Amino acid sequence: MARILVKGGHRLDGEVRISGAKNAVLPMLMASLLTDKPCFLHNVPHLKDVTTTIELLAQMGAEIALGDRLGIHINTRPVSHLKAPYDLVKTMRASILVLGPLLARFGEARVSLPGGCAIGARPVNLHIKGLEQLGAEVDVDNGYIVARARQLKGARVVMDTVTVTGTENIMMAACLARGTTVIENAAQEPEVVDLAECLKTMGATIEGAGTNTVTIQGRDSLEGFDYSVLPDRIETGTFLVAAAMTGGRVHVHRAASHSLEAVIEKLRETGARIETGPDWIRLDMEGRRPEAVNVTTAPYPGFPTDMQAQFMALNTVARGTGVIRETIFENRFQHAVEMQRLGADIRLQGNTAVITGVEALKGAPLMATDLRASAGLVLAGLVARGETVIDRVYHIDRGYENIEEKLRQLGADIRRLPAVEAA
Repeated sequence: MARILVKGGHRLDGEVRISGAKNAVLPMLMASLLTDKPCFLHNVPHLKDVTTTIELLAQMGAEIALGDRLGIHINTRPVSHLKAPYDLVKTMRASILVLGPLLARFGEARVSLPGGCAIGARPVNLHIKGLEQLGAEVDVDNGYIVARARQLKGARVVMDTVTVTGTENIMMAACLARGTTVIENAAQEPEVVDLAECLKTMGATIEGAGTNTVTIQGRDSLEGFDYSVLPDRIETGTFLVAAAMTGGRVHVHRAASHSLEAVIEKLRETGARIETGPDWIRLDMEGRRPEAVNVTTAPYPGFPTDMQAQFMALNTVARGTGVIRETIFENRFQHAVEMQRLGADIRLQGNTAVITGVEALKGAPLMATDLRASAGLVLAGLVARGETVIDRVYHIDRGYENIEEKLRQLGADIRRLPAVEAA
């Protein structure tokens, strides 16, 4: 199993280009199931989760072809196999997003209960409840969600809790339902908005995306799409934090600063100087040690849970004490124990972590537990004295495109150890 080796102590300085957003491209790939017309998606990142999604669509019968370096052609007209099998779904929770489109277009779907990162309970009951409100019959049988509906019908769907994939699943299904669907307590994340914009190019009528109430007017059919995925705000934030905690500077290209306001505000609190433009962000720490910050995760537009591990890494070497409260997932502090192996001063109290910065961390072997934890451990390794080796880095390949290469461009001493060396 491959590992990542980081030799810390280098101040990051340079430019980096951001890839397309993982959490936007996955639902857009699934949205191709809503039509029998050709679809083309631009700015697609080369990620394990994207590869898994392509494999899933291909197993169903879709024809997939690579365009230019960042483009994918999708033709779902030949789709006839309406099952998402466990062997693929177990590796990626977003696989649940085939459920709504399959049901809406074909009238049935059989989707394995999903897997993904072990960061706490993320129940699918909200997906099931929403589809039932649209008129579907849904059962769970031998680990599979089995859904049927001769014709979905518009309805008022109230989400008990804010859920991004739940909102996206119901929104996609409602595009082919008869009548009007109103989703209340909808997720407001930029990726939800980007999916809605993609669906609009297919002819869908959607209002309110980006607010807590989304209204969809169903149609009999949808056209194909030719759409470009928005920049990944979590990748953007990760590189900004990496520069800040090393006292460095970075100019981030192809970035959407409006989607990162909560993160940028916290980075300014660390002492970073930040400038933004229409598609770029520039951060300069001017060689200073960052100040510790307090963070409480919350649904968008609050502070994103997917940036929590990176800010914990920053706080481990910051001046002062910072408190991080995780309100989204109940099991997302597993990286804290690994950071303690580097000498971090972290005290865990339920869903709260109290971090007092130390002058320096010291390299050690670490094990990644989930996607964003992997990024947090890599960032910690950037400021640790000596060598840090992070095991199980297959997690990081699910959400970061060429992270080692991009960090090397900024001056980091980082490389991947092949599986032979890792044995």
